[in-house]
Amino acid sequence: MKEKLEELKNFLRDCKKVVVAYSGGVDSTFLLKVAKDTLGDNVLAVTLISPIFPEREIKEAKRIAEELGVRHIILKNDELLKHEEFIKNPPERCYICKKYNFQKIIEVAKENNIDCVLDGSNVDDLKDYRPGKMALKELGILSPLLELGFSKEEIRRLSREFNLPTSEKPSLACLATRIPYGERIEIERLKRIEEGEDYLTKLGFNQVRVRDYKNMARIEIEEENFSLILKKDIREKIIRKLKELGYKYITLDLEGYRTGSMNQEIKK
Repeated sequence: MKEKLEELKNFLRDCKKVVVAYSGGVDSTFLLKVAKDTLGDNVLAVTLISPIFPEREIKEAKRIAEELGVRHIILKNDELLKHEEFIKNPPERCYICKKYNFQKIIEVAKENNIDCVLDGSNVDDLKDYRPGKMALKELGILSPLLELGFSKEEIRRLSREFNLPTSEKPSLACLATRIPYGERIEIERLKRIEEGEDYLTKLGFNQVRVRDYKNMARIEIEEENFSLILKKDIREKIIRKLKELGYKYITLDLEGYRTGSMNQEIKK
């Protein structure tokens, strides 16, 4: 792993200056930390504010960037939800989103005379349906963690060594991934998904998804938390809260949390 880390540093040295697309998650925080240690002030973090990203994550990204001493630009990006091709929520939604968002980040890079724009993709991302990877390739975005073969577990392990606050952080995904393909992505749905997941997190559930099927919420949590969610008082609180948010039916997915469960609908 030390060899990989040194390869990453050499990769960054070759870039000389970098923009890191920064979400505040495990992967981009690790990449930002190594970039800062390697290139010093020649690092710029860019975070997009959009209804598809939970507000709590934007605040977390801002806090961590400050702690790392990295120059950080936060871009407001509401225009995505005005694009009909994205709102329709087709299977290639991630491609549409990535292409639009990274074009914004590239503009910032050009304004700052920086050629290398980096994202935090890793080899585990290859295990799921990720059409956004094609957009990154088309735009010339560099994914050094993926290129150098870093796994999620290796990134977490090195993050612990660096004492990064994200080392044990749950996996993230934009809120649009909670809505089935073909159903329109609407701000109201995104807001209630975010509020529902925030509430479950406060109740003690670490890795959680509220999948939104209009009148029904399908809750995904880690299997070890099944006993907690089935406690009468916890269950009643969740039912009451999600019904306040507009759901008529609240279900627990017995398979538990898993990445990309919505992609099961896609015929590959």
